[in-house]
Amino acid sequence: MNILVLGANSDIAYAIAKKFAGEKKAGIYLASREMKTLQKKIKDLEIRFDVCATALSFDALAYDSHQAFYDTLNPKPDGVILAFGYLGDQEKAQREFKEAQKIIETNFTGSVSILEIVAADFQQRGKGFIIGIGSVAGERGRQSNYIYGSAKGAFSLYLSGLRNRLFSKNIHVMTVLPGFVQTKMTDHMDLPEILTALPEEVAENVYSAFKKSKNIIYTKWIWRWIMAIITHIPEFLFKRMKL
Repeated sequence: MNILVLGANSDIAYAIAKKFAGEKKAGIYLASREMKTLQKKIKDLEIRFDVCATALSFDALAYDSHQAFYDTLNPKPDGVILAFGYLGDQEKAQREFKEAQKIIETNFTGSVSILEIVAADFQQRGKGFIIGIGSVAGERGRQSNYIYGSAKGAFSLYLSGLRNRLFSKNIHVMTVLPGFVQTKMTDHMDLPEILTALPEEVAENVYSAFKKSKNIIYTKWIWRWIMAIITHIPEFLFKRMKL
């Protein structure tokens, strides 16, 4: 098995890569813009798990490069884990469209660009799997992060359609919806410990769900019930809440 991890410098992505390397002895492609950091992770995977690991330069926003990037992969991956994203600054995005554009394109447009290429290859081969890392922020718009949330919501909807398209082709698409996770991206936040997962915990949940061919998972599991409550609050009440 060979796995392509897009956005491999994220804490969640690398934790998932380690899980597949350890459990499946999978060959790993780690793809990201920051090659120096990737090289350290490649060495760690090779030494710790005795697998073949390769670092690749990938820019989610360089759309014109995506086809050539995928064409160079040999062998082609059996599965793709898409984990890149950009939280951004909500208030800045309200003032400056460039920030809003970066949030939207990183979390949605870049994902569509590369995954359509992956999907076409998997469909032709009649096998493969895709795991997309979304966010519970995409379940309902909140004033504190509605631009990020709307991009993640669009990504979840996209994965749903992709899952519907590829199911009959023997290709599984799984949507992962993390809540709070202790990562570099959230270091500046004061997160409630009881609701916050470690990247390794997310990886464990993702791998377990992958083995069971789950379609949508929340991590931690409690977020399924939190979001069930939040999404069912009537709009006339919800719009008055400070979230």
